[in-house]
Amino acid sequence: MEQVVRVGVGVVIMHQNKILLGERIGAHGAHTWATPGGHLEYGEEIEACAIREVREETGLHVVNVEKLGFTNDYFADEQKHYVTLFVMPTCDNHDAQVKEPNKCKQWQWFSQDELPQPLFLPLVNFLEENSTFYQN
Repeated sequence: MEQVVRVGVGVVIMHQNKILLGERIGAHGAHTWATPGGHLEYGEEIEACAIREVREETGLHVVNVEKLGFTNDYFADEQKHYVTLFVMPTCDNHDAQVKEPNKCKQWQWFSQDELPQPLFLPLVNFLEENSTFYQN
Protein backbone atom coordinates (compact mmCIF):
# COMPACT_ATOMS: atom_id res chain seq x y z
CA MET A 1 0.00 0.00 0.00
CA GLU A 2 1.38 3.37 -1.03
CA GLN A 3 1.83 5.87 1.78
CA VAL A 4 0.58 9.35 0.90
CA VAL A 5 0.36 12.61 2.75
CA ARG A 6 -3.18 14.02 2.69
CA VAL A 7 -4.28 17.61 3.13
CA GLY A 8 -6.94 18.43 5.70
CA VAL A 9 -8.68 21.73 6.37
CA GLY A 10 -9.58 22.63 9.95
CA VAL A 11 -12.13 25.43 10.32
CA VAL A 12 -11.87 27.43 13.54
CA ILE A 13 -15.25 29.05 14.20
CA MET A 14 -15.27 31.47 17.12
CA HIS A 15 -18.21 33.10 18.92
CA GLN A 16 -17.91 35.18 22.09
CA ASN A 17 -14.34 33.88 22.59
CA LYS A 18 -15.52 30.27 22.38
CA ILE A 19 -14.56 27.69 19.76
CA LEU A 20 -16.94 25.25 18.04
CA LEU A 21 -15.85 21.63 18.49
CA GLY A 22 -17.46 18.36 17.50
CA GLU A 23 -17.07 14.94 19.07
CA ARG A 24 -15.78 12.68 16.29
CA ILE A 25 -17.03 9.15 15.74
CA GLY A 26 -15.97 6.64 13.14
CA ALA A 27 -12.50 5.35 12.36
CA HIS A 28 -10.20 8.38 11.99
CA GLY A 29 -9.86 10.34 15.24
CA ALA A 30 -12.80 8.61 16.90
CA HIS A 31 -13.72 9.86 20.37
CA THR A 32 -11.72 13.08 20.03
CA TRP A 33 -12.95 16.68 19.73
CA ALA A 34 -12.20 18.68 16.60
CA THR A 35 -13.15 21.73 14.61
CA PRO A 36 -15.31 21.26 11.54
CA GLY A 37 -13.28 20.35 8.47
CA GLY A 38 -12.18 17.62 6.18
CA HIS A 39 -10.17 16.63 3.13
CA LEU A 40 -9.15 19.15 0.51
CA GLU A 41 -10.38 17.79 -2.83
CA TYR A 42 -8.25 17.85 -5.97
CA GLY A 43 -8.44 21.31 -7.58
CA GLU A 44 -10.46 22.77 -4.70
CA GLU A 45 -9.64 26.17 -3.20
CA ILE A 46 -8.92 26.03 0.55
CA GLU A 47 -11.61 28.62 1.29
CA ALA A 48 -14.19 26.68 -0.77
CA CYS A 49 -13.30 23.48 1.10
CA ALA A 50 -13.84 25.24 4.44
CA ILE A 51 -17.22 26.63 3.38
CA ARG A 52 -18.32 23.24 2.01
CA GLU A 53 -17.19 21.21 5.01
CA VAL A 54 -18.79 23.55 7.55
CA ARG A 55 -22.10 23.49 5.65
CA GLU A 56 -22.03 19.67 5.26
CA GLU A 57 -21.13 19.03 8.90
CA THR A 58 -22.94 21.78 10.84
CA GLY A 59 -25.43 23.47 8.50
CA LEU A 60 -23.72 26.81 9.23
CA HIS A 61 -22.95 29.31 6.46
CA VAL A 62 -19.50 30.88 6.74
CA VAL A 63 -17.81 33.68 4.76
CA ASN A 64 -14.57 35.69 4.74
CA VAL A 65 -12.28 32.70 5.33
CA GLU A 66 -8.85 33.78 6.64
CA LYS A 67 -5.74 31.59 6.77
CA LEU A 68 -4.37 30.90 10.27
CA GLY A 69 -1.54 28.41 9.77
CA PHE A 70 -0.84 24.73 9.29
CA THR A 71 0.26 21.65 11.21
CA ASN A 72 2.14 18.49 10.24
CA ASP A 73 0.21 15.60 11.78
CA TYR A 74 1.42 12.01 11.90
CA PHE A 75 -1.07 9.49 13.29
CA ALA A 76 1.33 6.66 14.21
CA ASP A 77 -1.32 4.14 15.28
CA GLU A 78 -3.29 4.62 12.06
CA GLN A 79 -0.26 5.02 9.78
CA LYS A 80 -1.76 8.24 8.39
CA HIS A 81 0.03 11.52 7.69
CA TYR A 82 -1.75 14.84 7.16
CA VAL A 83 -0.85 18.44 6.64
CA THR A 84 -3.76 20.36 8.15
CA LEU A 85 -4.48 23.90 6.98
CA PHE A 86 -6.28 25.94 9.64
CA VAL A 87 -8.59 28.75 8.63
CA MET A 88 -11.04 31.02 10.44
CA PRO A 89 -14.22 32.34 8.80
CA THR A 90 -16.92 34.77 9.84
CA CYS A 91 -20.18 33.12 10.88
CA ASP A 92 -23.43 34.97 11.66
CA ASN A 93 -25.44 31.97 12.89
CA HIS A 94 -24.06 29.90 15.75
CA ASP A 95 -26.66 27.13 16.00
CA ALA A 96 -24.58 24.20 14.75
CA GLN A 97 -26.48 21.01 13.94
CA VAL A 98 -25.20 17.46 13.53
CA LYS A 99 -25.60 16.97 9.77
CA GLU A 100 -23.36 13.89 9.51
CA PRO A 101 -24.34 11.67 12.45
CA ASN A 102 -22.05 8.89 11.22
CA LYS A 103 -19.03 11.22 11.66
CA CYS A 104 -19.93 13.52 14.55
CA LYS A 105 -21.88 12.87 17.74
CA GLN A 106 -22.40 16.49 18.84
CA TRP A 107 -21.28 20.12 18.40
CA GLN A 108 -20.58 22.36 21.39
CA TRP A 109 -18.99 25.75 22.13
CA PHE A 110 -15.99 25.75 24.50
CA SER A 111 -13.92 28.48 26.12
CA GLN A 112 -10.13 28.17 26.31
CA ASP A 113 -10.17 27.02 29.92
CA GLU A 114 -12.82 24.32 29.37
CA LEU A 115 -11.62 22.50 26.25
CA PRO A 116 -12.83 18.89 26.21
CA GLN A 117 -10.42 15.98 26.13
CA PRO A 118 -9.05 14.33 24.18
CA LEU A 119 -8.61 16.80 21.33
CA PHE A 120 -8.00 15.68 17.74
CA LEU A 121 -4.24 15.61 17.01
CA PRO A 122 -4.20 18.44 14.43
CA LEU A 123 -6.00 20.72 16.90
CA VAL A 124 -3.56 19.77 19.68
CA ASN A 125 -0.66 20.62 17.38
CA PHE A 126 -2.27 23.89 16.25
CA LEU A 127 -2.90 25.07 19.81
CA GLU A 128 0.63 24.12 20.88
CA GLU A 129 2.15 26.01 17.95
CA ASN A 130 -0.17 29.01 18.42
CA SER A 131 -0.23 29.50 22.17
CA THR A 132 -1.41 33.11 21.81
CA PHE A 133 -4.36 32.19 19.57
CA TYR A 134 -7.03 32.88 22.20
CA GLN A 135 -5.45 36.20 23.17
CA ASN A 136 -6.58 37.86 19.93
